[in-house]
Amino acid sequence: MKPNTPISELSFVGPKNEKRLKNIGIQNLRDLLFYFPRAYEDFSSPTPILKARENEKNVFKARILSIKVRRTPKRKMFITEAIIDDSTGALSVVWFNQLFIANQLKEGFIANFIGTVKRGPKGLVLSSPTFEIVSRNDDEKNISKKDKIHSERIVPIYRESYGMTSRNLRFLIWSNLKNIKEIKDFLPEEIRKKHRFISLKQALFEIHFPKNFRNLEKSKKRLAFDELFIIRMYLERRRLLREKKDKSYKISFNESLVKSFVKNLPFELTEDQKKTAWQIIKDMEKPYPMERLLEGDVGSGKTIVAAIASLSVIHAGFQVAIMAPTEVLARQHFNQLSKDLRNIDVTLALLVGSDAMIFQKKTGSSKKIKKSLLLEKMKEGKIGLVIGTHALIQKNVSFKNLAFVVIDEQHRFGVEQRAMLLNNYETRSTKYEVRTTKYEVRSTNDEKKNSNSLNPELQTSDFKLQTSMIHPHLLTMSATPIPRTLSLVFYGDLKISQIQKMPIGRKKIMTQVVLPKERSLIYEFIRKEVAKGRQVFIICPLIEESEKLQVRAVEKEFERLSRETFSDLKLSLLHGRMKSSEKKQVMEDFQSKKTDILVSTPVIEVGIDIPNASIMMIEGAERFGLAQLHQLRGRVGRGPHQSYCFLLTDVPNKNNLSRLNLITHIENGFKLAEKDLQMRGPGDFIGYRQSGLPDLVMASLSDIELIKIAKEEAEKILEKDPDLEKYPLLQKKIRLLEEKIHLE
Repeated sequence: MKPNTPISELSFVGPKNEKRLKNIGIQNLRDLLFYFPRAYEDFSSPTPILKARENEKNVFKARILSIKVRRTPKRKMFITEAIIDDSTGALSVVWFNQLFIANQLKEGFIANFIGTVKRGPKGLVLSSPTFEIVSRNDDEKNISKKDKIHSERIVPIYRESYGMTSRNLRFLIWSNLKNIKEIKDFLPEEIRKKHRFISLKQALFEIHFPKNFRNLEKSKKRLAFDELFIIRMYLERRRLLREKKDKSYKISFNESLVKSFVKNLPFELTEDQKKTAWQIIKDMEKPYPMERLLEGDVGSGKTIVAAIASLSVIHAGFQVAIMAPTEVLARQHFNQLSKDLRNIDVTLALLVGSDAMIFQKKTGSSKKIKKSLLLEKMKEGKIGLVIGTHALIQKNVSFKNLAFVVIDEQHRFGVEQRAMLLNNYETRSTKYEVRTTKYEVRSTNDEKKNSNSLNPELQTSDFKLQTSMIHPHLLTMSATPIPRTLSLVFYGDLKISQIQKMPIGRKKIMTQVVLPKERSLIYEFIRKEVAKGRQVFIICPLIEESEKLQVRAVEKEFERLSRETFSDLKLSLLHGRMKSSEKKQVMEDFQSKKTDILVSTPVIEVGIDIPNASIMMIEGAERFGLAQLHQLRGRVGRGPHQSYCFLLTDVPNKNNLSRLNLITHIENGFKLAEKDLQMRGPGDFIGYRQSGLPDLVMASLSDIELIKIAKEEAEKILEKDPDLEKYPLLQKKIRLLEEKIHLE
């Protein structure tokens, strides 16, 4: 069988099972075999009935002494009752409304019964167990241990859906896997031998039906390495191809301009800011496009680094675009950069969904402008720097000579949105073909077809990039600190710059976990701070009330605080469902100190700069990750005043308090991110659905050594064979990954 054999052609897959499998994303044989277990249960050693554990799952190997079906008096339910016995004792078993059980199990049969033992009026009862027949009678040969897939072994547990249980999946995977005679292994033999990885065929058998936990770990390591290695190969190859084939603008460093700009700043740059700015400047001097990720903690000064990098670009006559995820942040960047660049001969513009503005040095002020007029000026090259939101990806937006693109808070944009932004520039200005690789592939398949062989049918003899264009330089920025381990996997094709140290003079934000009984004390403290002229953020997780989540909804909380707690103060409300004009007015009022308290959802997490705000109060803090709490905390402490962050929890259990207390004494966002990774796991940290990676890789993202091996081996392979002509199966595997990424 081939990996793309449709599930309809597989053994024991009828129309019903076909539909159920497709509902969980299984379309072909490969999908089925790579539908890995989510957990395992050790049923390798049956429990003697005498030692049955109450309220726990047990597995008993026992003979059926009797079995019968009875109907309840009111004829509403059929009950199948059995007595099973092993050498240590007997046990009652009961099933409800499962008449077929009596047809499958007969007196004298020996079976393994898996279920929970509970105490009833007449003693212990095994309720509704699953079972696997071992022997039908003394004269028949016992079922071989190797053919037992539901008991007397380490049993895989899968993600289930309606009509497709773990039992069904075990049977289907076993039935199809055991009939495959050969599985072609794409991992180069030299890598397998060097690191003692088991074969792909053995790994697939052991991941689904492990003989022991030692073999299970070997299979996890092999399959996790496969995924990490393919990702590294894909990213590393893309980087090499980009540097080899793609062309970009060579931006010469304008030393006098940059030094003059830095000298006139009202603050001194940190060493990290100087270092990262220099890395970006040097990258843009090269003939191929820069793709760099700038990571920096909240308030570390990433925007000024991007501004410094933009100076030489603009002075050379090219254009710069900065894309932000929200109008609030885009406006803030526009206002701040208008001040920072006021002495530089550059025209800045703002383009958001509801507005367009322009700032010119000769007037020293900003003014509104018609969108149509701004778009015309951008197309003519009269705008040196434009800052915008998703408005920048509209079809009517074009540039004359865009040379530098900055994407702020890049994790807030989907892959498709980033591609739209850059693809627009491909067709309208510099033809930036971003994250899109065109290949001319010719297939050869001289091997004999074998219906029992899991063999990728396509081998490619041409895997070379066929295009060369002029591309803008790209800088993506993120204030969400990402552990180095994750960065190596998800941004392996990017050069990474990190701003670790905060600007000099920042006061430590006093952070405290607040229990429900202490709420009134925090309200009193807030009132005192407002009396001093300070302002306050109060963050609620949801817009609408949710009994299930048991968190305070922002609209209801705003009404309560306005009417009861702070009726004499001025409060405002902000959330993502408000109109752009309303959000703009709310932020202007808060920035101009017309309101004392801003009650908001986490929409303010990104980039809001209110130096007068000194208190961040977060409701339902236990519902946030440490990284997000750290982001929110960074909205205060941006001025000269002592600032405070209060983490209110309505669920003060041991686990929540232990996790929240970490943020009270750890100020570094990268350290908090590492803690978050350890406590919540990579899937929770980056978002499982966004990552597109299987559980095995998720479990290995903290394995620095495995990631290091994958990186080193990928680099070695591509160094000696960049087009993978000697590795056709590996070449095919990477091409399939590229197709999947582009489709998604």
